Amino acid sequence: MGDLRLFLLLPLSLAAFHGAKGCLECDPKFIEDIGSLLANLIPSEVPGQTQLLERQVQEMIRLTFKVSHSDKRLRLLAVQTVIKLRTWLKNEFYKLGNETWKGVFIFQGKLLEVRQSLEAKLKELLKNFSEAVVVEGPILDCWTCLRMTSRCFKGEYCGDEDPRKAESQEIALFLILLATAVILGSAVLLFYFCIFHRRKMKAIRRSLNEYLENKLEELMERIDEEEKDFRPRK
Repeated sequence: MGDLRLFLLLPLSLAAFHGAKGCLECDPKFIEDIGSLLANLIPSEVPGQTQLLERQVQEMIRLTFKVSHSDKRLRLLAVQTVIKLRTWLKNEFYKLGNETWKGVFIFQGKLLEVRQSLEAKLKELLKNFSEAVVVEGPILDCWTCLRMTSRCFKGEYCGDEDPRKAESQEIALFLILLATAVILGSAVLLFYFCIFHRRKMKAIRRSLNEYLENKLEELMERIDEEEKDFRPRK
């Protein structure tokens, strides 16, 4: 009855941490297998067996989540490497299962050693992968659990990407776009000014021509009138 209650409550414990993704938790079956292995390691007569199991599973999930989320540039890992890491962790639990039960405190100490080894291995694997030049096979994004065939996502996730360099490139791109916008805007304004000025000058020339024509006509009329006045009478 105790084992049945344990396996009924375990999924509830795992569901509470379903949103916390890490390199090892992308496979739900793996978490179930870890829970089953841990359950087999803890004798049913141990007081608080369910709580102890839940706590150990949660600590394992927190560990992998913390390591893979410490730096966004260290969030990628080859799928084959993840599989090997999961196999290693299962083998460690199998080794614990072959040992004689020596009490809860000894058991927790053994699991602590496993978690510390797991943390060291995961950090090393993530760092080594970020420095890899050639990668074979699919890649796992530990944050989204998506598989990719390219090492880089527009340069954002590459381990060899310098954040300061990327920021400088973004600033340079922004300045280039801003300068381009200013130049285009100036060209449009200059074009508009030239067209407007040209039309205005045409209107001024037209008005000036009309004014001169009118003045010339008036002058010619005056000359004609003066010639009539000075013309001798018969």
